[in-house]
Amino acid sequence: MLNVGLTGSIACGKSTVAQMFVEKGAFHIDFDRLAHVVEEPGQPVWQQIVDYFGSDILNPDRTINRTQLGSIVFEDKEKLIKLNSIVHPAVFAAWHHRINEIKKTKPDAIILSDVPLLIEAGMQSSVDVIVLVYISPVEQIQRLMTRNSCSREEAEVRFASQMSIDDKLQYAHIVINNQGTMEETREMVDRVWQELLEREKRKRT
Repeated sequence: MLNVGLTGSIACGKSTVAQMFVEKGAFHIDFDRLAHVVEEPGQPVWQQIVDYFGSDILNPDRTINRTQLGSIVFEDKEKLIKLNSIVHPAVFAAWHHRINEIKKTKPDAIILSDVPLLIEAGMQSSVDVIVLVYISPVEQIQRLMTRNSCSREEAEVRFASQMSIDDKLQYAHIVINNQGTMEETREMVDRVWQELLEREKRKRT
């Protein structure tokens, strides 16, 4: 089994790259999706978030309004740290459980641990190899404005709240440059997939 840490930064196209790897046969564990599960109404994590941030962040159906919560924490570093301290332990526990499930059924699996904050959380040693999906900071802001229909100022606030993607380059074992066409990205994914298969085989044997 090879545990691949897939990371990037906001609006870098990481989800698109992840889907390409899934089509190759990778098992995808999406940390954002795990966070949604542990934050469901009535769960301990949900209760802690409501206790700290207040019920104003809830939708009418009692689910967390993630857009509203995001706007709060992206403008206040202390609150972002607090949110992470609530959510991360539960997400990590769910992540390890899922890895063990996959390993039991497919010992030679390539697991794609899709972790946006892999570097920031100091998780480098928790994965076998780090794959970084890269686009330039200028392109990030442009894509974020288009994707979220937000102003440049709003995009820059979100951008400034995260570690620069250029600073993440030094931690990456493999970089996928996602600034070109979809076909160019797919060709890179094809080459990287072959490398991951070789890495998994070496690790297992």
